Amino acid sequence: MSAVCEIPIETDLDGVIRVAGTRVTLDTLVEAFNEGATAEEITQQYPSLELGDVYAVIGYYLHNRDEVEQYLERRREQAVRVRSENEARFDPEGIRDRLLARRNTSMT
Repeated sequence: MSAVCEIPIETDLDGVIRVAGTRVTLDTLVEAFNEGATAEEITQQYPSLELGDVYAVIGYYLHNRDEVEQYLERRREQAVRVRSENEARFDPEGIRDRLLARRNTSMT
């Protein structure tokens, strides 16, 4: 007899998939797993996770690798876009000098 296991993941309003009831993203869990972390090590690193949930999510990933990898690729592309937009709005060049100058004027 095989039991049907509900996968403990949920999608937030921004379209980010997280382990249900936590702030840990699917991206984070899959990356840790792909870097060689065991389910036990992942729960030690992220105490809000339950061991059974980590195993269930890893199983989901392994059974749906293509779909999850497509999602992760979309997330990476989105991160690059957001980083570029932020750099265009807030030029990082010279930021250290500007922050030091601001600190010096507030100290006088």
